[in-house]
Amino acid sequence: MEKHLEVSLKEQGKISRLTNKTFQFPKEIGDSFYTANYFIKSTNIIRQFAPNHQVMCQWFQRKDDVMLCGIDEAVALIHTFAKNPEDLTILALHDGDMISANEPVLKVTGRYEDFGFLESLIDGILARRTSVATNVHNVLKVANNKVVFSMADRQDDYLTQVGDGYATYVAGVKLVSTDAQGYWYGGKGYGTTPHALIQIFKGDIVKASLMYLDAYPHEQVTALVDYNNDVVTDSLKVARALGPKLKAVRIDTSKSLIDKYFDDKDTSSFDPHGVCKELVFALRDALDREGFNHVKITVSSSFNPSKIKEFEDAGTPVDTYGVGSYFVINTTVGFTGDLVVLDGEPEAKVGRNEYPSTRLERVPYPIY
Repeated sequence: MEKHLEVSLKEQGKISRLTNKTFQFPKEIGDSFYTANYFIKSTNIIRQFAPNHQVMCQWFQRKDDVMLCGIDEAVALIHTFAKNPEDLTILALHDGDMISANEPVLKVTGRYEDFGFLESLIDGILARRTSVATNVHNVLKVANNKVVFSMADRQDDYLTQVGDGYATYVAGVKLVSTDAQGYWYGGKGYGTTPHALIQIFKGDIVKASLMYLDAYPHEQVTALVDYNNDVVTDSLKVARALGPKLKAVRIDTSKSLIDKYFDDKDTSSFDPHGVCKELVFALRDALDREGFNHVKITVSSSFNPSKIKEFEDAGTPVDTYGVGSYFVINTTVGFTGDLVVLDGEPEAKVGRNEYPSTRLERVPYPIY
């Protein structure tokens, strides 16, 4: 698969679009397996009784402050599966563009029978990718340049990982869990110890971490320290045992639990459940008092923009946020594709019309 690592929208600007050599599409798309049945029937009727009309279809959504993603994939889909794609005129924004409600992001003009059957697939691509990119963007806006790690691989069907990982990258996060998430941009999965490894060693976090080092001696460890619900105690144990080989500790306490650190503490002024600010402050203080200033703190479990903002506003000593389910909430953005021009004249259902745009750019065919 061709990689287009030069297309880093965050780092190098809009150099070129990704192509249909980058994306992997199932061949069944060409057999209309994924196409809504009424689009198949409409295409057949138009081919038989009303061919060769020039139509414009535009795609838009209804929210402000949205990060667009899926455009290059949608264009590649058209270039791969449309009939006579060289005859189509495609105007499009770029992946990573910030967009507003009712702003057109893609306009395709040509014979309906050549591309109309792809409408719903494009809706879905734009909705999914833009939702993920916008979710990631919303997290980064409040994270104060802290490292953000995508743990979204386990939050949805595994087949979503490649596209979601690309959308995550477009929004500015490169640290992902699986190789699949990094596939389209050349990234690799990252991670060290899960709860399962600690369980195999009967809850002995130190032993699990030492065995990790035996298996991967050239790496540092990020130790998961909430297994026994005693974060401060276990973090100090693993820090004493590993010394400079301990890169970080990760707190992943369930929001249904209260860490043992609070057993003898007054918690009447705050909610001590789960990964709370007070636990992170206590952990940072304990590590620093024993000289483990080099050990960073990663937090995960139910983090979203509001919780991250709360932590950042309080100056909570977090180095890395692990975010999972929030990234792949797919109700953030929904796209609509509408036919709005017929043979050069306005024609659309009541309430719809072509939206003007000075930002759309002509997309050439082919892209190599």
